[in-house]
Formats: sequence, C-alpha cells, structure tokens
Amino acid sequence: MDKLSLYVIRHGQTDYNREGRLQGARDIPLNALGRSQAASNGKRLAVLPGFDADTHDWVASPLSRTRETMELVRANAGLEPGGYRTDDLLIELSFGEWEGHTMDEIELDHPGVDRERDAAKWDFCPPGDGAESYEMLASRIDRFLETVTGPSVIVAHGGVIRALFNRIGGIDGNAAAMIDVPQDRILRIENGRIGWL
Repeated sequence: MDKLSLYVIRHGQTDYNREGRLQGARDIPLNALGRSQAASNGKRLAVLPGFDADTHDWVASPLSRTRETMELVRANAGLEPGGYRTDDLLIELSFGEWEGHTMDEIELDHPGVDRERDAAKWDFCPPGDGAESYEMLASRIDRFLETVTGPSVIVAHGGVIRALFNRIGGIDGNAAAMIDVPQDRILRIENGRIGWL
C-alpha cells in the first residue's frame, strides 16, 4: 500500500445528507449544493501541481450520486464526463432497516441504540438484510485495493473514506468510523500518507 497514489472524493451533498438521514446503499441524487461541491472539486483537481489526468484510472461507485459527482468533477477538470468506470466494491455500507431514517428517529424506536453503536461503531451492524458494519465494508475495500494497479481518481462515499483511513492511515477502527468526511475537499493518498487537500 505504500506505493498507492490515489485522489479520493466523496460525492457531493444530497438531501439525505442535509437532513441527517442514513442513506447507505440507497440511490439518492445530489442536490444543488452537492453539484456545486463536485464542480469545485473538479476545478481544484485540474490545477493540482503535477496532476496528469491521462495517467490515472478514474473509478466511481455505481450509485447515481457518485456517478454524477464523477461526471461533474471530470467536466470541470476539462475532461470528457463519461471517461470513467464503476466498481460495485465502492458502494457505501448498507444501513439495512435504518436507511432513510435519522439517528434521532431510530433512537425513539430503540432507546439506547445510539450509545450502543457509538461505543463500538466499527463493528456495529444495524438490523436488516444486507446491513453491514464498517469492518465488513473495510473488508470489501481491501478487495478493491487489491485491484488498483496505478494512480487513480476515486469518487465514493463517507464510509469508504473512513475505511481507507483505517486500512491505509492506520487509524483505529472506532476512531476512523467517527471521522467527519467533507464533501468539498479531495483526499490524497501518496507513499503511505493520507490527508486532505
């Protein structure tokens, strides 16, 4: 992993993000602010010293919010919007039955569950078919990283980026699960180092 060279961008804001709703694997579109954030990240990427778009593999989660973000990033970096591929391994972790709800709503139905989740957030798995913990997501991201063969630009989700902080940044799982992941910045992973631009 020391030789990885990645630029990772979280999708722009959605209405679920604005409302504090768990969206997970639900296919929720960008809102106007999210489109603006994606466009700004494309402009920022285009002027990074030494960045050569042609030497990078461009890959996104297949959900519409990440694909639209990728297309806006590429267009605003002066590139053909559709010149990327998708990978199912980059889909956000599933919150199962909790998707579409805020934690306040969930806490009303299940008192104490928010505290229980925060105490062991990395390993906590919500109820419902297909639900995942951050550890389960990180195992999926391990499989994705095994496929990376060169410099890449990745558009994914907050959970994916938290998994990268754990796997590449060496941050403890529970701490990584609590990291705030901005939607208007670019994460650079280079020579085993990880940090925001």
